[in-house]
Amino acid sequence: MGGLLTQRGSTLLVANRRRDGRVEWTPPGGVVDRGEVSVEALSREVREETGLTVEGWSEAVYRVTVDFPDRSMQLGVEVHRASGWHGGIAIQDPDDIVEDARFVEPDEAFRLLATAPPWVAEPVTAWLSAALPEASGDGVPHFAYLARGSSPSELVVERLAPGPG
Repeated sequence: MGGLLTQRGSTLLVANRRRDGRVEWTPPGGVVDRGEVSVEALSREVREETGLTVEGWSEAVYRVTVDFPDRSMQLGVEVHRASGWHGGIAIQDPDDIVEDARFVEPDEAFRLLATAPPWVAEPVTAWLSAALPEASGDGVPHFAYLARGSSPSELVVERLAPGPG
């Protein structure tokens, strides 16, 4: 799950410290724990990563799927936009990955997003540029990727052509 929070033309991004020491800037988000509803999990992740409390979420803005055949896994992400939020930025990440969070103007967002994997950077950049692809059969734009390689530093990522639904 991923969350898009905006404030007067700025977008909230968080700095994630990866195991290999790299920092990736992304919108806040994370995994859905067993027993959680997806948007409830997204609200929890945003609160942990930023200290902000989201009051509501839009329907999905876009979806991302990444197939990792060399790791026998697939990643599916649904991204929503916050309809309202309150509080101040205070990082309380129990996973101790997020080390910074801030609202940034589009030019800085594009620069920071370049540190993220293509399956994060390209969709967010398209959204910021009002250039999301045509919606799929379910009415939601979809980004699909194939990532070959067994470690993050050696991944070769290919964006796949949009398919039906």
